[in-house]
Amino acid sequence: MGFFKNMFTWWEGAGLGTHLSVWRSGTKVGSDDQGNLYYRSKSGRRWVMYNGPNDASRIPPEWHAWMHHQIEGTPDEALPPAPKFLKAPTGNQTGMPDAYRPSGSLERGGQRQAASGDYEAWTPQ
Repeated sequence: MGFFKNMFTWWEGAGLGTHLSVWRSGTKVGSDDQGNLYYRSKSGRRWVMYNGPNDASRIPPEWHAWMHHQIEGTPDEALPPAPKFLKAPTGNQTGMPDAYRPSGSLERGGQRQAASGDYEAWTPQ
């Protein structure tokens, strides 16, 4: 079921066209810490095969630079080592428990801070 599901549902993973591109002209360039695989064709086209759901926020910044031709070599070759204080990138947190919720949002009770009093609402005459 997995092969046929991926063949017809591009949002669930690599589709048939991607697998054919890897087979015909793809050369594996590397992988990242999340298990995503990066490929290059002879014509210079670059793509990623995700290890899990297709979400562009799962591509680390160094591989994002490679994907968009900002660096020529792989991140291991072209970039200096990351500083020790740098935090690991996180994916898109929208809809997740760790998402940012400002005061006044429905998830935090829906109550905004009171206005300061220097605001006067416009009323038509």
